[in-house]
Amino acid sequence: MKKSFLCLILCLNFLCLYADIRTYPAPPGSELNTAFTVKVRQNEGPWQQIDIYLARIANNTNGGIKQERTSFGYFDFSGELEVSVTVKEPIVSGVNLRPRSYGITPVVNGNTIGFKLRSPRNISLEVNGNIFNNLHLFANPLNRLSRAVADSNLIYFGPGIHRVGVLKVLSGKTIYIAGGAIVQGQLLMDRVHNVKILGRGIITQLPLPGDSVTRSKAGKGLSKMRGDEITINYSANIEVNGVIVLPHKYSVFIGQSDSVKISNLKSFSSEGNADGIDVFCSRKVYIDSVFMRNSDDCIAVYGHRWSFFGNTHKVIVTNSTLWADIAHPVLIGTHGDSVHPDTLSDISFKNIDILDQHENQIDYQGCLALNAGDKNLIKNVSFTDVNIENIRKGQLLNLRVMYNKKYNTSPGRGIENVLFKNLSYTGANPNLSVISGYDEARTIKNVIFENLRINGQLIYDDMTEKPSFYKTGDMANIMIGEHTDGIKFIVSQ
Repeated sequence: MKKSFLCLILCLNFLCLYADIRTYPAPPGSELNTAFTVKVRQNEGPWQQIDIYLARIANNTNGGIKQERTSFGYFDFSGELEVSVTVKEPIVSGVNLRPRSYGITPVVNGNTIGFKLRSPRNISLEVNGNIFNNLHLFANPLNRLSRAVADSNLIYFGPGIHRVGVLKVLSGKTIYIAGGAIVQGQLLMDRVHNVKILGRGIITQLPLPGDSVTRSKAGKGLSKMRGDEITINYSANIEVNGVIVLPHKYSVFIGQSDSVKISNLKSFSSEGNADGIDVFCSRKVYIDSVFMRNSDDCIAVYGHRWSFFGNTHKVIVTNSTLWADIAHPVLIGTHGDSVHPDTLSDISFKNIDILDQHENQIDYQGCLALNAGDKNLIKNVSFTDVNIENIRKGQLLNLRVMYNKKYNTSPGRGIENVLFKNLSYTGANPNLSVISGYDEARTIKNVIFENLRINGQLIYDDMTEKPSFYKTGDMANIMIGEHTDGIKFIVSQ
């Protein structure tokens, strides 16, 4: 009896000591990537292995889009965590662990890489400069949510593979996708309210091993729906938290909705027009701690398109990492209503890491792009503490009142009151950035750059390095064109 009690105490102590890590084995039938072996532990305890999934991303070559294979794994933890990554590469000559703003220093021993985490992070580990066959690790906060079996408003997907087609989510429901679960299908919220999509698992429309179809099909009566992965139309009080998305089209589509919160979402895409999070004619949209690696715009904020109408107001994005293998990390504007013009206002991005942009088409460059078309007015926009690490091909900024015949029926009305505070770029020389209005009635005005740094150099109007006959924008490779007013570069005290 005493021996049994002692064993119980030891087991409880063991569980308490190592209960701050939660791992999720991949379900049988998952498509895994064996390029990396990943283990985690705490307090010199036993190592726990993390299953590494395969995802597909886009390589934007001059000859077109090529799909590449990449890796990702996920787990939960609190406290301090030790991570060990073993790679198949016979020789490891260099390791990048990004975002660099996290200040995590890896230690390389042969073909094993070690580092520590002291808080939840979404990171990219790149070996020998390979940004495609790299490892993405999603170290989540501990998931305190548990299954409420008696709750009739809960739809629970436990570990395993679930093929759901198009799942129409009703008002008041909570969808819980557990760690170790893969849900194949589309989550559709249309004219509903008070819905939550929670969990740690994966949702995808892409084929799984053994599938005979290319992707999940829309159900009867839904043929006119776009088929985006998580669709939120004409809805209110919607929350999406913690899931990983491998979409066919957009990862998250928000159309004419109110009070939407997206947190800790992770996304990979590889096809054309496979945006990350797109917002149309909506208000009070909060996006926090997301990791978006997409083959089109990572986060786009628009006015009218298709059957959605109205202004877009109060979109806030914080603490997030964006990686656009094609198109823009951030795009605001473009689509609108020339008959009943839209205003896109009170939009802010704070504490953002942009890891890359690669876009061949000049019209769609700009890591931070404000493109007013279709009589859009873009105003009251701020970017604070934004770190752009590299641009393989593209521009730092593209601010234009524009008319793109492919997407627009008229030029925009203007862009005004834009703040870039603590914007930093460290990387190869990007293409020329542009700030340009359309005509005397459709201008860009009141754009403030506060503490702009380009590869460590502070750019401001009174900088001693600037010849008196230069525009300040010349020092930052920014063309300040016609029909602009109030463009200032300052240093805060």
